[in-house]
Amino acid sequence: MVSNQVLEARAVAGLLVVCVALAGCSHFRHHEAAPAPAPAAAATSAASSTSEATASPAPQDMTATEAAVNAPAVTPVSAPASADTGSLLNASAPMHYTVKKGDTLWGIATMYLKDPWLWPEVWVINPQVPNPHLIYPGDTLALAYGANGRPEVFLEKAGLLRLDPRLRSEPLANAIPTIPYGAIAAFLSRPTVMSEDEIRHAPYVLAFRDMHQVAGSGIEVYVKNLSATPNARYSVMHIAVPLVDPDDGKLLGYEGIYTATALVERPGEPAKALLTDPARETLAGDRLLSQDNEMPLNFTPHPPSGDIRGRIIDVVGGTDLVGQFEVVVINRGKRHGMEPGTVLAIDQQGDSVRDLYRGGRSIVNTANGFNSSFAPTVKLPDERAGTLLVFKTYDRLSFGLIVGASDTIHVGDPVHNP
Repeated sequence: MVSNQVLEARAVAGLLVVCVALAGCSHFRHHEAAPAPAPAAAATSAASSTSEATASPAPQDMTATEAAVNAPAVTPVSAPASADTGSLLNASAPMHYTVKKGDTLWGIATMYLKDPWLWPEVWVINPQVPNPHLIYPGDTLALAYGANGRPEVFLEKAGLLRLDPRLRSEPLANAIPTIPYGAIAAFLSRPTVMSEDEIRHAPYVLAFRDMHQVAGSGIEVYVKNLSATPNARYSVMHIAVPLVDPDDGKLLGYEGIYTATALVERPGEPAKALLTDPARETLAGDRLLSQDNEMPLNFTPHPPSGDIRGRIIDVVGGTDLVGQFEVVVINRGKRHGMEPGTVLAIDQQGDSVRDLYRGGRSIVNTANGFNSSFAPTVKLPDERAGTLLVFKTYDRLSFGLIVGASDTIHVGDPVHNP
């Protein structure tokens, strides 16, 4: 088990490399240098801190991520077919913004754009600045307009963290992450989907020392079928709901919920282990799996490479209602082209209603025995409800983070290309 401190360090280290060209998206292009600010931008810059305070959409002590979370919901728009990106820019986008500790790239993109995954469309790499692909706390971003009138955001001034010689050996250590790392840390570092075969052969918690019924931190447990050396670490996983594809009814696997880390104290049959770093109570029968510390944090938000039509099949945590920064499972995976960084739109599934009217009159007539159950059914259209960012993929399913929610989201709601 990797400690929380190491996980946090890796989170910060696994930063977004902001790409200016995304494969498959012809409207993303590369810039050789920062553009010359438009007169409006220059005037604002000359006004110094006064205009900056006026243009900023949030208090100075609020990060862009916090501002994005607290901002009123804006109906997202699709990517434009033409080169005009003016309609994608938020009216409240600041002319200057200083990156703060706690910011995420998604939050900054949300502050500037109506569709934050289109950030590479307006981001301009400045080759004169060290590590131009990354954004650090203390960096100042500026909004300007290029020669063709396109809005563009570039790094106006590098912060001290970027230029500190002590950090040159580890230049990624302080750059801002793509999304709030804490929301997905457990899913990146531990297995989260288990097959029937894995469940059948995995070591399991047999009993607790001192006859506990449930166990938490510092409790010793006895483990059956565990072949391990002293001090080996395993993730203890509670087997939760089966994940079934609603399209064909096939079982995709079982959701595995992390409960704790088991530190092997004494090998044997049964082996004895100590529980550490608990996330919830451990129960008899919970399985032990080797810890997988591969964390795919270096990804760029981008649309799918092909046409995607899927559904939310589960909400991690067992609730039916989904909000921002909740983790969900969708029935589309690697075989469908999903990869970390894929962005999908979420629609609220339209209800089915009875059409009770014909020719301006109700067709329901209790006198002749006709009631509403015989009326034809009409399916109402789906409505846009949020945005999903995929961060971990399997063959036929993926885990995603809800990065934006303008309406209530439910299990069964469709996901598709934004």
